[in-house]
Amino acid sequence: MQYKNLGRTGLKVSRLCLGSMQMGWSAMEAEAHQILDAAFDAGINFIDTADIYTRWVEGNPGGVAEQIIGKWLKSGHTPRSQVILATKVYGRMGDGPNDEGLSRLHILQAVEDSLRRLQTDYIDLYQVHRSDENTPLEETLSALDQLMRQGKVRYIGCSNYLPGKLVEALWVSDRRALARFDSLQPHYNLVHRAEFESELRAVCKEFGIGVIPYSPLASGFLTGKYRRGNIEVDSQRKERASKYFSEQNWALLDLLDSIAAVHAPASVSQIALAWMLHDEVITSPIIGPRTLDQLRDNLSSLDITLEAEEVERLNQASASQ
Repeated sequence: MQYKNLGRTGLKVSRLCLGSMQMGWSAMEAEAHQILDAAFDAGINFIDTADIYTRWVEGNPGGVAEQIIGKWLKSGHTPRSQVILATKVYGRMGDGPNDEGLSRLHILQAVEDSLRRLQTDYIDLYQVHRSDENTPLEETLSALDQLMRQGKVRYIGCSNYLPGKLVEALWVSDRRALARFDSLQPHYNLVHRAEFESELRAVCKEFGIGVIPYSPLASGFLTGKYRRGNIEVDSQRKERASKYFSEQNWALLDLLDSIAAVHAPASVSQIALAWMLHDEVITSPIIGPRTLDQLRDNLSSLDITLEAEEVERLNQASASQ
């Protein structure tokens, strides 16, 4: 397994991060535990979750993915000290007016709930899931700073931040001598590039912020399971993937096929992940395997080194995305 420091910190995380949005949704507890076991045995030490996972599933109150991971941590398969555990705060977890957002009140309650579900006394990376325009950054960062001083949180990060908001947050941390964000979790992949590459990439590089992209396989589109004339795939993520159904992206899949053939027995998804890992700014893409076979496929992307010419062809084929 390959490892890389998270931004400017000394925290070493695996080059692939195991996501958990599928846990309690398309991968039930027993299967999720098998995937967690296999991922750790393969060298993955970085696990990402969120308190709201998977609240959008009917009958799911949220917190289910955290509970599944917490039971796994207590199973004894993996020493807690060897796991870099990341979770997030923002989403609505109750019916009250203070049961969502990034106010001090919500953060201090949410972290206790996450610690209880995860069955641990500290969180390695605590991330704000999105920005909160109704709460001053000083209030949010002060609450997170307090959690770090208490030892409940080791590092803090953000997700879905716009460039201006990220720079403002860094400025507030510096001016107020508060803990600063050491990671960003952006939406980024071969068919969704502009959001990160236009400005966020430069900000992360300039300020030494670790980058852990979510949806690196575009909700399954970059696995190659959807093709021209074959989009009727039974998948819980099809609605999300369908926005990528375009002639440009069908042609991109053809190119991924041809590059995979050069690196045989590589798969389309492995080439898509290898493209992302080629970028020095990227720390650890978040994968979300629902089965052991998908996990093994994702892991093999670490064994692929793309030629500069192959990267350029992929860049050109996916330009303007």
